[in-house]
Amino acid sequence: MKHVALYCRVSLSNGSQTTENQRIRLVEYATKHKLTYDIYEEEESTRKTRPVKQALMERLRNHEYDAVIVYRLDRFARSSTELILGAKELLDKGIGFISVSDNLDFNSATGKLHFAILSAFAEFERELIRERTIEGLRRAKMQGKRPGRPKGSKDTKKRKKSGYILREALKRQNSDKNSGKFKNIGNYLT
Repeated sequence: MKHVALYCRVSLSNGSQTTENQRIRLVEYATKHKLTYDIYEEEESTRKTRPVKQALMERLRNHEYDAVIVYRLDRFARSSTELILGAKELLDKGIGFISVSDNLDFNSATGKLHFAILSAFAEFERELIRERTIEGLRRAKMQGKRPGRPKGSKDTKKRKKSGYILREALKRQNSDKNSGKFKNIGNYLT
């Protein structure tokens, strides 16, 4: 019997969104296919922080589960690039990836085809973004604009490095004094 992870995610936990519908469908799927499972629920997530997913990924990397099952692909990842990278990592490790609503099992022949198509579209999307960025930089250059961060007040004159080096040397000397190790400041300036 396979042991799988069921992953549910909503963006807000203010009561307007809940993982309950996802959980019900995932448990039905696992029960129908006679799978043992653990449920991972991400109830409040931002683009950068999804601690439940990170913990799940660590356990998947340690091969604690045979597969991860999600309600829909967009519940696992926020962008096609993130989805492709995450799914590819799992598939390369021999871990299954199943999306119940999308009827996709990336371990089957059909699922592998879908994954290849998704990968091609993600690559196409990245290339379009790259081309637009290059074209935008070229246009800006033709208009006489300089790309990058605008110069600020600290950029008008050249900074001295000697003050920085001396401050760092004094910090190290003071920390060495406090730890019982004393070194001459001259050792740090070479």
